Amino acid sequence: MAEPAPGADRVTYAGHATVLIELDGVRLLTDPVLRNRVVHLRRHGPAPAPEIADRIDAVLISHLHHDHADLRSLRVLGRETPLLAPPGSGDFLRRAGLSTVSELAPGEAADVAGVRVTAVPAAHAGRRTPFGPPAQTIGFEVKGGHRIYFAGDTDLFEDMAELAGGLDVALLPVWGWGPNLGAGHLDPERGARAAALLAPRIAIPIHWGALFPLGLARLWPEHLRAPPREFARRTAELAPQVEVRVLSPGESTTLSA
Repeated sequence: MAEPAPGADRVTYAGHATVLIELDGVRLLTDPVLRNRVVHLRRHGPAPAPEIADRIDAVLISHLHHDHADLRSLRVLGRETPLLAPPGSGDFLRRAGLSTVSELAPGEAADVAGVRVTAVPAAHAGRRTPFGPPAQTIGFEVKGGHRIYFAGDTDLFEDMAELAGGLDVALLPVWGWGPNLGAGHLDPERGARAAALLAPRIAIPIHWGALFPLGLARLWPEHLRAPPREFARRTAELAPQVEVRVLSPGESTTLSA
Protein backbone atom coordinates (compact mmCIF):
# COMPACT_ATOMS: atom_id res chain seq x y z
CA MET A 1 0.00 0.00 0.00
CA ALA A 2 1.39 3.43 -0.96
CA GLU A 3 2.58 5.74 1.80
CA PRO A 4 -0.09 8.41 2.46
CA ALA A 5 0.84 11.98 1.61
CA PRO A 6 2.03 14.13 4.54
CA GLY A 7 -0.86 15.96 6.18
CA ALA A 8 -3.52 13.77 4.57
CA ASP A 9 -6.50 12.58 6.56
CA ARG A 10 -5.72 8.95 7.24
CA VAL A 11 -6.28 5.95 9.47
CA THR A 12 -3.48 3.70 10.73
CA TYR A 13 -4.36 0.31 12.17
CA ALA A 14 -1.91 -0.42 14.98
CA GLY A 15 -3.49 -3.75 15.96
CA HIS A 16 -6.42 -4.97 18.04
CA ALA A 17 -8.60 -1.89 18.74
CA THR A 18 -5.74 0.61 18.56
CA VAL A 19 -6.19 2.96 15.63
CA LEU A 20 -4.52 6.29 14.92
CA ILE A 21 -7.00 8.71 13.34
CA GLU A 22 -5.42 11.75 11.69
CA LEU A 23 -8.13 14.21 10.76
CA ASP A 24 -7.77 17.93 9.97
CA GLY A 25 -4.31 17.87 11.53
CA VAL A 26 -5.60 16.33 14.78
CA ARG A 27 -4.18 13.01 16.03
CA LEU A 28 -6.59 10.77 17.96
CA LEU A 29 -5.64 7.33 19.29
CA THR A 30 -8.26 4.72 20.14
CA ASP A 31 -8.03 2.11 22.91
CA PRO A 32 -4.21 2.12 22.97
CA VAL A 33 -2.32 -1.10 23.60
CA LEU A 34 1.30 -0.24 22.77
CA ARG A 35 3.17 -3.13 24.37
CA ASN A 36 3.57 -6.79 23.53
CA ARG A 37 1.89 -8.30 26.57
CA VAL A 38 -1.39 -7.51 28.34
CA VAL A 39 -2.29 -9.88 31.21
CA HIS A 40 -2.42 -13.34 29.57
CA LEU A 41 -2.40 -12.01 26.00
CA ARG A 42 0.65 -11.86 23.74
CA ARG A 43 1.09 -9.79 20.61
CA HIS A 44 1.43 -11.46 17.22
CA GLY A 45 2.86 -9.43 14.42
CA PRO A 46 4.65 -6.08 14.68
CA ALA A 47 4.37 -3.87 17.73
CA PRO A 48 3.01 -0.37 17.07
CA ALA A 49 5.67 1.93 15.68
CA PRO A 50 6.94 4.47 18.24
CA GLU A 51 5.61 7.38 16.20
CA ILE A 52 2.07 6.12 16.76
CA ALA A 53 2.32 7.60 20.26
CA ASP A 54 3.75 10.96 19.18
CA ARG A 55 1.83 14.22 19.55
CA ILE A 56 -1.49 12.67 20.46
CA ASP A 57 -4.20 15.32 20.89
CA ALA A 58 -6.66 13.01 22.67
CA VAL A 59 -7.19 9.34 23.47
CA LEU A 60 -10.59 7.71 22.91
CA ILE A 61 -11.33 4.90 25.37
CA SER A 62 -14.37 2.76 24.60
CA HIS A 63 -14.36 0.78 27.87
CA LEU A 64 -12.13 -0.39 30.70
CA HIS A 65 -11.31 -3.96 29.70
CA HIS A 66 -7.58 -4.60 29.92
CA ASP A 67 -7.18 -4.97 26.15
CA HIS A 68 -8.80 -1.56 25.56
CA ALA A 69 -7.64 0.52 28.54
CA ASP A 70 -4.08 -0.62 29.20
CA LEU A 71 -2.78 1.64 31.97
CA ARG A 72 0.90 1.21 31.10
CA SER A 73 0.23 2.21 27.50
CA LEU A 74 -1.81 5.21 28.60
CA ARG A 75 1.04 6.40 30.82
CA VAL A 76 3.45 6.13 27.89
CA LEU A 77 1.27 8.66 26.07
CA GLY A 78 1.69 11.13 28.93
CA ARG A 79 -0.26 11.48 32.14
CA GLU A 80 -1.74 14.80 31.02
CA THR A 81 -2.85 13.65 27.56
CA PRO A 82 -6.62 14.23 27.37
CA LEU A 83 -8.65 11.05 27.70
CA LEU A 84 -12.27 10.80 26.50
CA ALA A 85 -13.81 7.86 28.31
CA PRO A 86 -17.17 6.33 29.23
CA PRO A 87 -19.25 7.15 32.29
CA GLY A 88 -17.99 5.47 35.44
CA SER A 89 -14.35 5.37 34.33
CA GLY A 90 -13.05 8.75 35.46
CA ASP A 91 -12.16 8.02 39.08
CA PHE A 92 -10.43 4.76 38.13
CA LEU A 93 -8.28 6.46 35.49
CA ARG A 94 -7.42 9.40 37.73
CA ARG A 95 -6.36 7.08 40.55
CA ALA A 96 -4.00 5.48 38.02
CA GLY A 97 -2.30 8.85 37.64
CA LEU A 98 -4.00 9.97 34.42
CA SER A 99 -5.02 13.49 35.24
CA THR A 100 -7.04 14.79 32.28
CA VAL A 101 -10.14 12.63 31.93
CA SER A 102 -13.50 13.64 30.49
CA GLU A 103 -16.42 11.22 30.78
CA LEU A 104 -18.78 11.22 27.80
CA ALA A 105 -22.18 9.56 27.91
CA PRO A 106 -23.82 8.64 24.59
CA GLY A 107 -24.86 11.84 22.87
CA GLU A 108 -22.30 14.00 24.67
CA ALA A 109 -19.44 15.53 22.71
CA ALA A 110 -16.06 17.19 23.11
CA ASP A 111 -14.12 19.49 20.81
CA VAL A 112 -10.53 18.47 20.11
CA ALA A 113 -8.80 21.30 18.24
CA GLY A 114 -11.81 21.74 15.96
CA VAL A 115 -12.64 18.05 15.52
CA ARG A 116 -15.90 17.05 17.19
CA VAL A 117 -15.84 13.74 19.09
CA THR A 118 -19.24 12.38 20.14
CA ALA A 119 -19.88 9.33 22.31
CA VAL A 120 -22.36 6.86 20.82
CA PRO A 121 -24.00 3.73 22.28
CA ALA A 122 -22.42 0.29 22.31
CA ALA A 123 -23.69 -3.16 23.34
CA HIS A 124 -20.87 -4.61 25.43
CA ALA A 125 -20.30 -5.14 29.17
CA GLY A 126 -17.61 -2.71 30.31
CA ARG A 127 -16.71 -3.64 33.89
CA ARG A 128 -13.00 -3.69 34.68
CA THR A 129 -12.40 -7.22 35.96
CA PRO A 130 -11.84 -8.57 38.49
CA PHE A 131 -12.38 -5.69 40.95
CA GLY A 132 -12.67 -2.57 38.82
CA PRO A 133 -15.65 -0.25 38.40
CA PRO A 134 -18.77 -1.12 36.39
CA ALA A 135 -18.13 1.57 33.79
CA GLN A 136 -20.18 1.81 30.62
CA THR A 137 -19.05 0.99 27.09
CA ILE A 138 -19.29 3.53 24.29
CA GLY A 139 -18.23 4.03 20.70
CA PHE A 140 -17.23 7.32 19.09
CA GLU A 141 -18.21 9.41 16.11
CA VAL A 142 -15.33 11.63 14.99
CA LYS A 143 -16.31 14.50 12.70
CA GLY A 144 -14.16 16.98 10.83
CA GLY A 145 -13.42 17.02 7.14
CA HIS A 146 -14.44 13.33 7.22
CA ARG A 147 -16.86 11.48 9.47
CA ILE A 148 -15.57 8.33 11.17
CA TYR A 149 -17.26 5.80 13.45
CA PHE A 150 -15.07 3.85 15.88
CA ALA A 151 -17.16 1.01 17.31
CA GLY A 152 -14.69 -0.08 20.01
CA ASP A 153 -16.24 -3.35 21.16
CA THR A 154 -19.91 -3.94 20.50
CA ASP A 155 -22.56 -6.25 19.21
CA LEU A 156 -25.29 -5.12 16.85
CA PHE A 157 -27.75 -2.80 18.56
CA GLU A 158 -31.04 -1.27 17.52
CA ASP A 159 -29.85 2.33 17.20
CA MET A 160 -26.74 1.56 15.15
CA ALA A 161 -28.58 2.48 11.97
CA GLU A 162 -28.97 6.04 13.30
CA LEU A 163 -25.26 6.56 12.59
CA ALA A 164 -25.80 5.96 8.88
CA GLY A 165 -25.86 8.77 6.39
CA GLY A 166 -22.73 10.55 5.22
CA LEU A 167 -20.39 8.18 7.06
CA ASP A 168 -16.97 8.06 5.45
CA VAL A 169 -15.35 5.31 7.52
CA ALA A 170 -16.58 2.64 9.94
CA LEU A 171 -13.93 0.97 12.11
CA LEU A 172 -15.68 -2.30 12.94
CA PRO A 173 -14.51 -5.11 15.23
CA VAL A 174 -14.70 -8.49 13.52
CA TRP A 175 -13.23 -10.81 16.17
CA GLY A 176 -11.59 -10.73 19.60
CA TRP A 177 -8.52 -12.09 21.34
CA GLY A 178 -9.20 -15.81 21.54
CA PRO A 179 -10.66 -18.84 19.79
CA ASN A 180 -14.23 -17.99 20.83
CA LEU A 181 -16.40 -14.91 21.15
CA GLY A 182 -18.78 -14.22 24.00
CA ALA A 183 -21.81 -11.96 24.02
CA GLY A 184 -21.30 -8.34 23.06
CA HIS A 185 -19.00 -8.86 20.09
CA LEU A 186 -19.15 -8.72 16.32
CA ASP A 187 -17.86 -11.65 14.31
CA PRO A 188 -17.27 -11.37 10.54
CA GLU A 189 -20.89 -12.07 9.62
CA ARG A 190 -22.37 -9.71 12.22
CA GLY A 191 -19.74 -7.14 11.35
CA ALA A 192 -20.91 -7.32 7.74
CA ARG A 193 -24.49 -6.80 8.92
CA ALA A 194 -23.27 -3.75 10.82
CA ALA A 195 -21.62 -2.46 7.64
CA ALA A 196 -24.92 -2.92 5.81
CA LEU A 197 -26.76 -0.92 8.50
CA LEU A 198 -24.20 1.87 8.63
CA ALA A 199 -23.57 2.09 4.88
CA PRO A 200 -20.18 3.82 5.20
CA ARG A 201 -18.09 4.66 2.16
CA ILE A 202 -15.24 2.58 3.64
CA ALA A 203 -15.30 -0.19 6.25
CA ILE A 204 -12.06 -1.17 8.00
CA PRO A 205 -12.06 -4.35 10.12
CA ILE A 206 -10.34 -4.04 13.51
CA HIS A 207 -10.00 -6.14 16.69
CA TRP A 208 -8.30 -9.08 14.98
CA GLY A 209 -4.86 -10.56 14.40
CA ALA A 210 -2.83 -8.92 17.18
CA LEU A 211 -3.53 -10.33 20.65
CA PHE A 212 -4.00 -13.99 21.55
CA PRO A 213 -3.58 -16.04 24.74
CA LEU A 214 -0.12 -17.42 25.35
CA GLY A 215 0.38 -20.74 23.53
CA LEU A 216 -3.05 -20.90 21.88
CA ALA A 217 -2.12 -19.33 18.55
CA ARG A 218 -0.48 -22.62 17.54
CA LEU A 219 -3.80 -24.40 18.01
CA TRP A 220 -6.06 -21.84 16.29
CA PRO A 221 -3.84 -19.85 13.91
CA GLU A 222 -6.76 -19.21 11.56
CA HIS A 223 -8.30 -16.79 14.09
CA LEU A 224 -5.31 -14.49 13.60
CA ARG A 225 -5.80 -14.29 9.82
CA ALA A 226 -9.25 -15.32 8.64
CA PRO A 227 -11.71 -12.84 10.26
CA PRO A 228 -11.02 -9.78 8.05
CA ARG A 229 -11.11 -11.87 4.86
CA GLU A 230 -14.44 -13.39 5.88
CA PHE A 231 -15.75 -9.95 6.82
CA ALA A 232 -14.80 -8.64 3.38
CA ARG A 233 -16.50 -11.58 1.69
CA ARG A 234 -19.73 -11.21 3.67
CA THR A 235 -19.79 -7.43 3.26
CA ALA A 236 -19.49 -7.84 -0.51
CA GLU A 237 -22.65 -9.96 -0.34
CA LEU A 238 -24.66 -7.86 2.13
CA ALA A 239 -23.46 -4.34 1.32
CA PRO A 240 -21.71 -4.33 -2.07
CA GLN A 241 -21.66 -0.53 -2.13
CA VAL A 242 -19.27 -0.50 0.86
CA GLU A 243 -15.54 -0.59 0.10
CA VAL A 244 -13.71 -2.85 2.55
CA ARG A 245 -10.10 -1.97 3.22
CA VAL A 246 -8.24 -4.65 5.18
CA LEU A 247 -5.22 -3.13 6.90
CA SER A 248 -2.54 -5.30 8.47
CA PRO A 249 -1.19 -3.99 11.78
CA GLY A 250 0.98 -0.98 10.97
CA GLU A 251 -0.70 -0.16 7.64
CA SER A 252 -2.34 3.17 6.84
CA THR A 253 -4.92 4.35 4.35
CA THR A 254 -5.91 7.84 3.27
CA LEU A 255 -9.50 9.00 3.36
CA SER A 256 -9.62 10.92 0.10
CA ALA A 257 -12.89 10.75 -1.81
